[in-house]
Amino acid sequence: MPRFLNMRRPRCHFLILFIQFVSITSFYHYVTPIRGEDKKTSGVTVDVGIILDLETDVGKVMHTCILLALEDCNATANHSGIRIVPHLRDSKKDDVEAASAAIYLLKDVQVQAIFGPQMSTQTDFVIDLGKRVKVPIISPATSPLLAVEENPFFIRGALPSSSQTKAIAAIVKTYEWRQVVVIYEGGHFGTGILPHLTDALLEISTSVSYRSVISPSANDDQILTELYKMKTMQTRVFIVHLRPLLAQRLFLKANKAGMMSEGYAWIITDLLTSLLDSVDPSVIDSSMQGVLGVKPYVPRTNELINFTKRWRKRFRQEYSDMDPVELNVFGLWAYDGITVLAKAVEEVGDTAIPKFKKADTIENLTDLDALGTSELGSHLIHCMRNIALKTGLSGDFRIANGELQPSPYEIVNIIGKGERSIGFWTEKDGISCKLKMNGKTAAKCNNKQLGDTFWPGESTSAPKGWEIPTSGKKLKVGVPVKGGMQQFIKVEIDSKKQEVTATGLSADVFKEVIRSLPYALPYEFIPFQIPDNPTSPDYDHLVYKVSSKEFDAVVGDVTILASRSKYVDFTLPFTESGISAVVPVKDDDRKNTWIFLKPLKGELWITTGAFFVFIGFVVWVLEHRVNEEFRGPKRKQVGMIFWFSFSTLVFAHRERVTSNLTRFVLIVWVFVVLVLTSSYTASLTSMLTVQQLQPTITDLNDLIKNGEYVGYQEGSFVKDVLKHMKFDSSKLRNYSTLEDYNDALSRGSKNGGIGAIIDELPYLRLFLNKYCRKYIMVGQTYKTAGFGFVFPKGSPLVPDISRAILEVMEGKFMNDAIQRYFGNETDCEQKDGMAITSDSLTLDSFKGLFLIAGVTAGSALLIFFLIFLYQNREILTTDDSILRKLSAIAKVFVEEKDKCSSLEILDDGAKSQPTTPFAASPETLPNLPSQSPERTASPPYEGFSTTEPGTPVQEPVT
Repeated sequence: MPRFLNMRRPRCHFLILFIQFVSITSFYHYVTPIRGEDKKTSGVTVDVGIILDLETDVGKVMHTCILLALEDCNATANHSGIRIVPHLRDSKKDDVEAASAAIYLLKDVQVQAIFGPQMSTQTDFVIDLGKRVKVPIISPATSPLLAVEENPFFIRGALPSSSQTKAIAAIVKTYEWRQVVVIYEGGHFGTGILPHLTDALLEISTSVSYRSVISPSANDDQILTELYKMKTMQTRVFIVHLRPLLAQRLFLKANKAGMMSEGYAWIITDLLTSLLDSVDPSVIDSSMQGVLGVKPYVPRTNELINFTKRWRKRFRQEYSDMDPVELNVFGLWAYDGITVLAKAVEEVGDTAIPKFKKADTIENLTDLDALGTSELGSHLIHCMRNIALKTGLSGDFRIANGELQPSPYEIVNIIGKGERSIGFWTEKDGISCKLKMNGKTAAKCNNKQLGDTFWPGESTSAPKGWEIPTSGKKLKVGVPVKGGMQQFIKVEIDSKKQEVTATGLSADVFKEVIRSLPYALPYEFIPFQIPDNPTSPDYDHLVYKVSSKEFDAVVGDVTILASRSKYVDFTLPFTESGISAVVPVKDDDRKNTWIFLKPLKGELWITTGAFFVFIGFVVWVLEHRVNEEFRGPKRKQVGMIFWFSFSTLVFAHRERVTSNLTRFVLIVWVFVVLVLTSSYTASLTSMLTVQQLQPTITDLNDLIKNGEYVGYQEGSFVKDVLKHMKFDSSKLRNYSTLEDYNDALSRGSKNGGIGAIIDELPYLRLFLNKYCRKYIMVGQTYKTAGFGFVFPKGSPLVPDISRAILEVMEGKFMNDAIQRYFGNETDCEQKDGMAITSDSLTLDSFKGLFLIAGVTAGSALLIFFLIFLYQNREILTTDDSILRKLSAIAKVFVEEKDKCSSLEILDDGAKSQPTTPFAASPETLPNLPSQSPERTASPPYEGFSTTEPGTPVQEPVT
């Protein structure tokens, strides 16, 4: 038995060992797809798909950078045991190949993330797959049409092309270019940037005058034809957004068309600037000199220098059969993007099984339906949408909300066979010649926004951005032809020579301005008839000819108006501005019988009289109970009210006042009277001694009230202004010459003429200079912007012309021109140009004084009545009716205060003493002096009074 047991024991051990071996082997085969072990090491593996265009230099550069990034990431991931396994697929520049590669990687390999594709059109479909399978797609596609917000599993691993638009706009603003031409490539790459670039330029008041679409399949003749078309335009600033191969063809043809010469400015976008080494050096040397470019700034660090050496070595190993290329920013972004992915994978760890969750059914499934969903992808995208690498090779590599955040842009100038840095741009500081990175200055600075720039044509002067086309076309300048006011613009037409000559102040100023420009600007005058007919075309029609491009400009006496500026641009004005009125001068008012009433306006006379009566009433109320001089018959008290108040006008009041409230009121009122009389005296003196010319009308509203006819210049906008001022259209009459103005004003409204001329100040100055003794300018001046030259909306000529106008205005030419056409204004003894307004004083000047006087008097009345009611409160507390109480109060108010006191004493005495038939009272013995001590003694002299006391009033016996 023991022997049997000994024989069975080895067999059991063998069976146990065999079962353990089978279990381990089965477990190994089960775990291997999950753990991803290879021959060298064991640990968790994460499959990542790589889709690149390996037929392009950029794709090969990015591929090499990705391989180095994976090596570095896997080398530092030993402690976590997580390795990234790449699966590379070539899209072969084809959208279908890219989509097929993505489906293969997701379905067969079950990758947990995809880097790529490069092209925006390829990425558009792949990110839809990533959203469906919940796998992050990290793409270097730059088209803004790929919206990160709409694709939650899309991470943009490169700067979108829209991020450079503000940097380009800043360059345009620096050189004050007002119009640009945008040359872009058709398709997603080109159209994506266009709306963002247009908006950025509009923010600096620069317009895109023309958009040129260049197809990648366009031949050289088509490109040359398009360039010749742009050459015939005025704009000389071109923004080029093309890929390198198409761009070098464009610049070769631009050089052939003579568009790389002096006066032209070219700006290339970041893609072309960053990949400039891929352009043929001979093209750069011959056809791209002086071009400006922008590209993302990459700080030159020791890490980048060492990495560049490694990259060149590895690139030669991977692509030994091709010419060497340079490392670019897209390769650095690829390296940093893979590094960010590895960092996210490390953060996620092995918390999720790196396998896809298959669909519930497998019947009749397409490739897309059979993809399933990734459980690890949701964790990865959560980590990657907001992650940063402060020490990235490309600089501050920071992803926020799935978008790579903008970095500083470097501005370069192409010189020779390479480029030279001339400045930087950041969202915070704008353009600067220096950039501080980690406390260090990234470039030398000479205190300018941009360094010295080399322009096309070997010029060192910045192009002005436009010029007249080389076809010999002249600037078509419209000039108004009219019958009168030819001092401003006079047009003569030589029918034999077919020549148009324009003279006058407006034409002479324009000619002088053109001569002062730093460049030649050929022009020709084209007449525009403005006949003396209300239904004929006026100045608005002339201005509209510029908007419709029939004229390139308009020169004449054209007023700058807001309504016109909606469709044209004006230069700065070259004349004074404003609208006013001219009326005939009437006879000297010093001969007027009623001139003494003119110093004060009617409303001021009425207000003053009302306040005199009001103050007299207040004084009577305050004094009549305590002052004998304010008592007596009713007619005397009414007369006293008027007498006392109006006597203060000449300070002749002789009555004594006893109440402190009265004194308070009179102090304020006497001051008001003093101001009124002084102002009246000064105004009347001015009318009698100084004023010599008086207008028939001083206020435009009087024209409307009196129904006067009003004249204006034919074709002027003043007609619309008069209608807006509520003038009746039937009362408006138009005239063309100064002589017509004079004749109409001389006849007057009643004799078929007019009562006033309303026109712009330049015309009125001209009219008054000729008829200085007959008419005068009146009323307020309604502001306008003056005369200016008209140009199309957004014309680059406007800033230069405006600056030249300022120079002409400040020089001697303007004074000589005014003297030549308008004569010497000092020849007229009277200053006709000075607007005359009414000399009468208005109520507005004294509102404050009347307010103070009214508040003072009202306050005194209120205090008086409060004290009076308090003293007679026993009447208010009785049980009598309200009518009886009011009657008793009124009776007490009318009675003299001292008399009321005596009556109360007598009533009290009557209650304590027997009544006798011989008892006398003040009523029965009016001639006897009162027994009251206050009545027998004369009060002391006080208040406003003279040395003669008033006579007491004796009432008849009743």
